[in-house]
Amino acid sequence: MKYNLLLLFVLITGTSFAQKIMLRDSIPLLINEQNTISIKAVFNNLDTLNLNFDTGTTELVITNDVLKNKLKSTPKLYNTIYNLKIGNTDYQTKVYDAELSGHGTDGRFGWDLFKNKIVELNYDKNLLVIHSELPEKMISDKKFSKLKMTFLEELFFIENEIAQNGVINKELFLFDTGYQRTLMLDKDLLQEKKFPIEKMEVLKKVIMHGAQGNEIPVITSNLKTFKIGKYKLKNIPVQITNANKPFKKKDIHILGNEVLKRFNVFLDFQNHVVYLKPNSYFNDNYIEQKKNT
Repeated sequence: MKYNLLLLFVLITGTSFAQKIMLRDSIPLLINEQNTISIKAVFNNLDTLNLNFDTGTTELVITNDVLKNKLKSTPKLYNTIYNLKIGNTDYQTKVYDAELSGHGTDGRFGWDLFKNKIVELNYDKNLLVIHSELPEKMISDKKFSKLKMTFLEELFFIENEIAQNGVINKELFLFDTGYQRTLMLDKDLLQEKKFPIEKMEVLKKVIMHGAQGNEIPVITSNLKTFKIGKYKLKNIPVQITNANKPFKKKDIHILGNEVLKRFNVFLDFQNHVVYLKPNSYFNDNYIEQKKNT
């Protein structure tokens, strides 16, 4: 009997250990024509929502329209913790409101729900996968570029390189899957670093809208080269603005999902590292190029 109990204990312990190592939660991931990525999640055990995974934010944000007209409950904003089920896992988060979210979504949730986890964005397989540790196949894949995360006010940045007419700037970019376009370059920061804005071809001038519905004047120009890790993208239509700055004390550039979707990504929130490898979207035309054709 003692032997049987010992054997049972060893089997249970071994199984638990194996499950811990192999733990992963795979969630279907959608990406639309506007480059918004979204998944289905259950809020407060009652409402199934279509949510944008937005690494440029934290916690959970639900649009005012959904809060007023679509939820079965009336959540208390800002201070109350609610359950959000993503895949097979329950996460705890506060709730905030906003006027807008990514196209076709009810709101967005931030990277911080996955603290101390590994997040895989696989656009080739349309999957968001939460890992307990980095997969061995990824570690041995030399096609991945490895980039350090730098945190500022709870958001993370990676260093990238922009080049125009022989001038090269290396800067930290906010890693923002919630921004639907390529790059948002801060005009003041470009001028400070003497980047030749005047030599960039202007493609168009428009008014964009922020999350609260505020108007943002934006110039779209052609950037000759953008380098991310060991990979380069050429002739990218980028947005330039000096309005709606996300940080009051620091000018920053934003790296958006029209670039990020071109890579399969691992976000290692255990060691604060980003891994990227080109995928089947790498050579796709940009939205501005599609409009022109």
